[in-house]
Amino acid sequence: MKSVGIKVLNSRLSEYVRLAASGETILVTDRDRVVAELGPIRESRSPILADAYLADAVRNGVLTLPVLSGSEPPPIPKPVAPLEQLLSELDEDRRDR
Repeated sequence: MKSVGIKVLNSRLSEYVRLAASGETILVTDRDRVVAELGPIRESRSPILADAYLADAVRNGVLTLPVLSGSEPPPIPKPVAPLEQLLSELDEDRRDR
């Protein structure tokens, strides 16, 4: 396992990415403190997380990945109110304007 400072990583990024792709794990440091880890893709990693935007949203707590319980499909959500009721309430709200 190697470690590299952010400045050196920035200037030689392709070299460290090649090392990670070949199986090496690199610890990224900032002022002698480990702040990140660069390494090969883990086989146990979920294919869902291959999407970088989705992974970022999960890391930031915006999304929570579902826990699949087996072969059961997810429940179908029921409408909150019938469309006619929603449209009439919308018309009523707009009358004041």
